[in-house]
Amino acid sequence: MATFRRFRPDDVDKISKCNLDPLTETYELVFYLQYHARWPSLFQVCEDTNGNIIGYIMGKLESSPEIYKFSEHYLPWHAHITALTVAPEARRLGIGKILTEQLELAADANNAWFVDLFVRKGNARAIAFYKNLGYSVFRVVKDYYGEHATDSTAQSEDAYDMRKPMKRDKKLQHIREDGETYEVDPTDVW
Repeated sequence: MATFRRFRPDDVDKISKCNLDPLTETYELVFYLQYHARWPSLFQVCEDTNGNIIGYIMGKLESSPEIYKFSEHYLPWHAHITALTVAPEARRLGIGKILTEQLELAADANNAWFVDLFVRKGNARAIAFYKNLGYSVFRVVKDYYGEHATDSTAQSEDAYDMRKPMKRDKKLQHIREDGETYEVDPTDVW
């Protein structure tokens, strides 16, 4: 049996098992604590009966700076999934779905227009997972992953910016049908 609850600062010592996945970003300690302090309802964990963290989701609420209000790339008030990961032994049990649904409930409670996330274009499993939950590709961000790589052999990879409309977006004005054909540079993403 698994328990879902809000992240606590001492959970930082327990999430390393989840972060072993090569597609999961591992951040510095202060990054996790900032999310906990600023957006506690959007930072959830799942733990097993032994108290091991077997999944977590980190999210935030944001909008683009006002100076970009008239840009075609302006983002209104929305929730963003920064990280979602489930430990290998706990996958395919619905944990990722439950964590995502909890974040979406918090997004609706905070009157967000949509939830968005970035996923590697080559990560077919994650893309299928999100599409199954109602997310669609809004745009392709060229060379999003690895743009700051210092290793000369590192290859960059495009990202899909995927979105799911929330209750506030009744007219579905923040999603598009042909997102896979709409390409932007990483500098267009704030």
